[in-house]
Amino acid sequence: MTQNILINNSHGRDDIEKATIAMTIANVASSKDGQTMMFLTGQGIYLATKDGSDGMHLKGYRSVGELRDSYVANGGRFWVCKACADAYGLTADDLIECAALAGASDTIAYLQNGGQLLM
Repeated sequence: MTQNILINNSHGRDDIEKATIAMTIANVASSKDGQTMMFLTGQGIYLATKDGSDGMHLKGYRSVGELRDSYVANGGRFWVCKACADAYGLTADDLIECAALAGASDTIAYLQNGGQLLM
């Protein structure tokens, strides 16, 4: 059965462990049938910027950059909270190719169309 997954993450350099776990789960989900989206808020928005995962590594895990690259290669996509991006001064030009600015209405619509929320 195909399942679309939405993973919410609000952590980046502020909590590398939580960012790593979220990216690990997203990476696994993106390797399965269905679409995987990550909705990034707070410090998590930097995971979808060009250099946002550089140097992030938790001992015993793949680096956040490696996990992100694998996630993207598997077709994973990012939605970056527009309100958060505005608050941190980021624009669409700061984001990697598979990321877009989005809001609560996008995430709710995704869930109403059968997506399952994780985290």
